[in-house]
Amino acid sequence: MANVLTLLAGAADGAKTAPSALFLQDYQWVSLAMLVLILIFVWKKVPSLITGGLDKKIAEIKQQLDEAKSLRAEAEALRDEYAAKIAGAEKDAEAMMEGATREADAILVKAKEDGAAMVARRQRMAEDKIAAAERDAIEEVRSSAVDAAAAASRKIIADKHDADADRVLADEVISAI
Repeated sequence: MANVLTLLAGAADGAKTAPSALFLQDYQWVSLAMLVLILIFVWKKVPSLITGGLDKKIAEIKQQLDEAKSLRAEAEALRDEYAAKIAGAEKDAEAMMEGATREADAILVKAKEDGAAMVARRQRMAEDKIAAAERDAIEEVRSSAVDAAAAASRKIIADKHDADADRVLADEVISAI
């Protein structure tokens, strides 16, 4: 009651005084409220819940990074394997070209009467076979690379959290508070 009278007396005198209750000023009430809030947080173990959730998320991200590294290593090995297949296909194409040339020469010697038309036609057929074999080998390599990339993408996407999983985690943290 004395505080109320003091406040009224100060207001009547034109003096500017800050309001107070139970002998505490407004900034002291704010400090006391913050202290009580911090004590409730510590009592309810909110910091440990937050750090536990963050540690779990860090572990999941680390696991995803490790999986991504292993997938990258597998993809690089697959790329090297198909690069070797392409190189082998080129050697085979060269060998086929040499074989076709030798066959064309043998046909020319053996059947001179068939003439230059027969030789040119056989050589064109061999080159077309080689080109088709190269196209087939390249298409097979591309198809396998696309399949491997698609499989790796599906695995990475399936392993990542979606919005629902993130929402559940946020709800758990909020409900724990």
